[in-house]
Amino acid sequence: MNPRRLRVALAPSPVLASAIVVLHAAAGICVLAVMPSFPGSLLAALLLALGLATAWSRALLRSRSSVRTLELDGAKLELRLAGGESFAAELAEHRYVTRFMVILVVLRPMRRSILVTRDMLGEDLFRRLRIWAVWGKLPGVAASHCLCS
Repeated sequence: MNPRRLRVALAPSPVLASAIVVLHAAAGICVLAVMPSFPGSLLAALLLALGLATAWSRALLRSRSSVRTLELDGAKLELRLAGGESFAAELAEHRYVTRFMVILVVLRPMRRSILVTRDMLGEDLFRRLRIWAVWGKLPGVAASHCLCS
């Protein structure tokens, strides 16, 4: 395997799914506080349903359109979806990297954002993904011998 090529298989994130559902439920409660009527209740229920659908698709990776695998090759990125479809992706120049998550903005072939949280990968893979997101290339392997003096 090419040391400059990395295959990153994403795992579902129950923590992210819970956060999405809780925040959508909180938004629904805010709507009910402002609109304590049937339309307010309906909007609150729709917000909760949206949170459940988003958690199912983006955090638990259960939808056929969920990104399951990232294949990094230099500055290139290939995405593999849960439904089996695979394609090269063009990313925006700006990537958002913190110690807890990486957000990649895909421009082509479809516009979407990919949020990868720390619990979706092992520690080493997440570190390598963060380095790739910042520098646009994977870290090299240190030489087995050193000609240092």
